[in-house]
Amino acid sequence: MKWNKKDYQTTLTKEKDGVVWIEFEAYQGLPIKHAYSTRMGGVSTGVCASMNLRNCEYDTRENYETNMRRFCNALSVPFENIVASHQTHTTNVHVVTTEDIPTGSLFGREFTDVDGLVTNVRNAVLVTSFADCIPLYLYDKKNHAIGMSHAGWRGTAGGMGRVTVDTMAANYGTDPKDIIACVGPGICKDCYEVGADVYEEFEKAFTDKLSLKAIFTPKPDGKFLADLWLANKIILMSAGVPEENIFLSDICTKCNSKYLFSHRAMGNARGNQCGFLMLE
Repeated sequence: MKWNKKDYQTTLTKEKDGVVWIEFEAYQGLPIKHAYSTRMGGVSTGVCASMNLRNCEYDTRENYETNMRRFCNALSVPFENIVASHQTHTTNVHVVTTEDIPTGSLFGREFTDVDGLVTNVRNAVLVTSFADCIPLYLYDKKNHAIGMSHAGWRGTAGGMGRVTVDTMAANYGTDPKDIIACVGPGICKDCYEVGADVYEEFEKAFTDKLSLKAIFTPKPDGKFLADLWLANKIILMSAGVPEENIFLSDICTKCNSKYLFSHRAMGNARGNQCGFLMLE
């Protein structure tokens, strides 16, 4: 397969038993498992074909569970240790302990209004859900702790990356300088048009006008093109993560809607990808 992307050389495409996923070069050889799923290798049909990892009215619960089990098997992570939540575009982060495994997330989603998960528990599989929004993967190489967060425009404007880093610091003694951060696939700047209302929310959060100018490109009709990848990089740097420790994907969900679910390309009648992160 050939991605429609720039040539950052930050990601790898992997496959096992027909299941295809994306990994980061920066995480290779580290004691973690991680992935960003694609549409390939599942059993779903129609608008959710085929590796749908969204529990929704457009697919059956049986297909959803089969896909999740199939993906976990391909990645070699324990399905029964999945920790997930019902995401609502907040900056709320849940600290995952051994008591949270299993969460029953496939059968009721115990955590609500949570868009970020952190843990230092080995074999806890942190899972977040996406269809254009930005996945944030954080690994503290010194204290062996991880964070997995969901950042749409609201979460990005709210500083989700910073909140996740701060939560890891408060609970695990994480020094941001020890974090290796990967900003996963999502919608690219060329595809992400927003209105003045979104720009105004970022204007409140980003007092640095140069950052705002880099993130937003104005259009003649009063709308803007927004770079959520760059915005999240700036936020992680403001939280103390060194720039050389931050790795951006350049795979756009909308540009690659043949291989990835995209809300902008498909609307609500679609499946979702998931991001996975686990300490070994």
